[in-house]
Amino acid sequence: MRWAMLGLMFAARAGLGFQFQTVGSVGDPLAADLGLSYAELGTLIGIFFLPGLVLALPVGYAGRYVSDKRLVALGLASLALGGGLCAVATGFGPMTVGRILCGVGFVVCTIFMTKMIVDWFAGCEIATAMAVLVMSWPFGIAMSQVGHTWLATALGWQWAFAAAALYSLVGAVLVLAAYRPPATPLAKSIAAVATIATGMTRYEWKLVILAALVWGCFNAAFIIYLSFASRVLVAGGFGSLEAAAVISLASWVMIVSGAVCGQLADRTGKSDAILYTCLVVAMLSLALLPQTNLAIPVALAFGLVGMAPAGLIMALTSQAVAPERRAFGMGVFFSIFFLFTAPTPTIAGWLYDLSGDPFRPILLGIVMFGLTMVTNVAFRMAQRTRR
Repeated sequence: MRWAMLGLMFAARAGLGFQFQTVGSVGDPLAADLGLSYAELGTLIGIFFLPGLVLALPVGYAGRYVSDKRLVALGLASLALGGGLCAVATGFGPMTVGRILCGVGFVVCTIFMTKMIVDWFAGCEIATAMAVLVMSWPFGIAMSQVGHTWLATALGWQWAFAAAALYSLVGAVLVLAAYRPPATPLAKSIAAVATIATGMTRYEWKLVILAALVWGCFNAAFIIYLSFASRVLVAGGFGSLEAAAVISLASWVMIVSGAVCGQLADRTGKSDAILYTCLVVAMLSLALLPQTNLAIPVALAFGLVGMAPAGLIMALTSQAVAPERRAFGMGVFFSIFFLFTAPTPTIAGWLYDLSGDPFRPILLGIVMFGLTMVTNVAFRMAQRTRR
C-alpha cells in the first residue's frame, strides 16, 4: 500500500513542477507580449515561493486539525485557480496575483505531501521514498520545458498556464478519491501525540534550520539552471526549442538517477560522500555550460549525477524532528526554505539585466551548490555535538 501511496503522491506532486516552470518555459514570448524585463520574469518565478514566508508555519499548525488529504486537495485546487488566472492575465499585476495563488497551493502541498510520505516510510527505505517523491518535481518541470515551450510556439503562452491548471485540478480529485493514511499502530500513536505536542526542542530547531538551508541552497541552484541555462545555449547558437529540449534532459534523467541514488544511500549508509561527489559534478556541469559543443553530455551529467542527491537532502527532515512534532517541523523547515529561495530568481534576473550575459546567473548557481555542501557539513557537526 505504501508504494501505491507514493505513486499517487508522485503523480499529484508533478503538477507543482509543471505549474512552477510555466514562466521559465514561456518567458521570452511572455516578456515580449506583456513588456516585462528579465528581473520581472525572475520575480514571477521567485514569487511562487513567496507565500511560504508567511504561510508555512500556520499551515504546519493546520495539520493538527484538518486531514492531510483534504489540505493537499485544497492546495492543488489553489494551484489550478492560480494557473487559470495567469492564463488570462494581461499584465504584471494580474500575473503576480495568479502566481501568488499558485504559491499558496505549493506551500500546502509541499509540506503535507512530504509529511504523508514520511509517515508511510519513516524508519524503512526513507531515502529511497524521499528520492522518488522529490523526483516528481523535475518530472513536472521536464514536462513543462518541452510541452509548454511547444504550446507557446503553436498556440500561445496562455495555453501553457491553462494546461498546468487542468493537471492540478485532476490531481486534487485523485488525491481526494484514492489517498489512504497509514493504519499502523505507530501512525496511530503519532497522530494521538501530535494533538498535544506543540513545540520543538532547541536541538530540533538547530537541525531543522540547517536542513532547510541545505535544501534551500540546492534548490536555488537548480532554479537558476532551469531559468537561465537554455539562454546560455541560445547565446551559443541553439534555437529556443532545441535549447529547451537539451536542458530538459537533466530533468528527465534525474527522475531515475534520484531513485537510484536513494537506494545506494540506503544500502551503503554513505549518504554524505555520495552527496558531496554529486555536488562537485553539479558545479562542474554548470561551469561547462558555455561549451555548447558539450551541451548534451553536460546536461546529462547534471541530471544523472549533479541533481541525483535531492532525496538524500530531503531525508534530513526525518532526522531533525520527532514524529509527533513533524507537521510543525515541516512548517519551520519550509518557512526557512522559502525565505532563502524566493529572492534567488529575482537576483539572477537582475544579474542578467545588468550584464546582458546569461552565464552570470549560472555563476550564482555554482556558488549555491558550494553552500549546499557547507550547510550539510554544519548539519552533521550539529548532530555529532548532540551525541
